Amino acid sequence: MRRALKLLNLLPSAVAAGALFALMLVTFSDVMLRSIWNAPIQAGADLTRVLMAVMVFSVLPVLSARGGHIAVDLLDGPFQRIGLARLSEVQTALTCGAMLLWPTQRVWVLADRSRSYGDVMEYLGMPLHYLGWFIAVMTGLTALVLVLRGIAGAIAPSVLETLK
Repeated sequence: MRRALKLLNLLPSAVAAGALFALMLVTFSDVMLRSIWNAPIQAGADLTRVLMAVMVFSVLPVLSARGGHIAVDLLDGPFQRIGLARLSEVQTALTCGAMLLWPTQRVWVLADRSRSYGDVMEYLGMPLHYLGWFIAVMTGLTALVLVLRGIAGAIAPSVLETLK
């Protein structure tokens, strides 16, 4: 099971790493070309938008599965003292997973609207709905992962330790 989970983590992490590396190259090249020859990369802004979206949303399910989000732990101490830390984690994962269903649906609708209008990026000419669909699918996958994390935390919390 541990090996299967590592393989499931590998693809989104590799996509995010590739997007980050490409973003570094685009930014460096754009700054150098702009500074030396006064010739910036025309599609630099479009590429930056696409690569940022791919980087953030491709790794979102992986971070959610690992519980790697930034968290404010103001109430962790009291919950641990009264023995409700696990219940708090389960409730948080289930609530966050359920809340992500609405943005998933809205982004999908907006991507479909963008497709019907024929919206494209200014310089790249890439249809915007592909990026919208990618964001919607990855957000939906993140919602599913969070719900599964909440269920696993309630039924078999030892499974969550294998994800870290």
